[in-house]
Amino acid sequence: MTLKPFCTQLAGTLIGAAIFALQPAQAAAPAPQFTPPPADTIPDGPFGDAVRRGQDIFLHTEKFAGNYTGNSLNCSSCHMDAGRQAGASPLWAAYVLYPAYRSKNGHVNTLAERLQGCFQFSMNGKMPPADSDAIVDLESYMYWMAQGAPTGVKLAGQGFPKLAEPAQPADYVRGQKVFEQQCALCHGAQGQGQHDATGRMVFPALWGDDSFNWGAGMHSISTAAAFIHANMPLSRGGSLSEQQAWDVAYFMNAHERPQDPRYTGDLQATTKDHHGGKHDLYGQKINGIVLGAGSTPSGGRLSGHDPKPM
Repeated sequence: MTLKPFCTQLAGTLIGAAIFALQPAQAAAPAPQFTPPPADTIPDGPFGDAVRRGQDIFLHTEKFAGNYTGNSLNCSSCHMDAGRQAGASPLWAAYVLYPAYRSKNGHVNTLAERLQGCFQFSMNGKMPPADSDAIVDLESYMYWMAQGAPTGVKLAGQGFPKLAEPAQPADYVRGQKVFEQQCALCHGAQGQGQHDATGRMVFPALWGDDSFNWGAGMHSISTAAAFIHANMPLSRGGSLSEQQAWDVAYFMNAHERPQDPRYTGDLQATTKDHHGGKHDLYGQKINGIVLGAGSTPSGGRLSGHDPKPM
């Protein structure tokens, strides 16, 4: 090859590369939209019966799956509108993503195992067997809701919309003010939640013995802030600023709650193995209390401790 053609070829390559580099990056394709079927279209027959039972468990978990729950929260306490609402970890968007690897337990989880974890951590109870009626009915409800959705694809509205790191570090005092102004009316001045005259949970407890335990995903400030910003106050999601959501999530999670079921009797070891992230207050000293050190045992009433208010 002569020098001149080689130089010409090299110059063309460099110019082409420069032009490519100056072009704007191609935007990622938007997540597919999906709308679940209307609630009144559950079919008749044995499968429809399973779907309806799953819906009942989802809406009234303690009543229909009380053998596995240790608090009085419902699945719908976090998955709004019977698991249909986008931005509130809707069931139709979760169903299509399992089986999936989860760093929480370091292996590929089936959908059944994911549901079992919800009972153990968020409901502060125990895992139903994978082939139990409770799990089969919940899976049926999720399957029916996700019918027609593409599998293995993150749909628009999946999970909780993540928030950027706050402009200021999340703050207990600011969060307390937000809680008192925006949250206490429904969730109680002490975060204890509200029950009706029959004992049925109306508004969930945010901390204390009747709330989710230290192993639940909502104990992470980042997760709680994302949920709160998108969905709270009820029917007014998005009305809080992102900073307010971070602050009130910090305040909420700076209180004691039932122990992590993975607790080994050694707070430092449990913190090392399962906690310790920058958005995790487990094992930290807040207002003179080391969170997790004085937690009641996990399992609530299933472990002999009844968390219900008197």
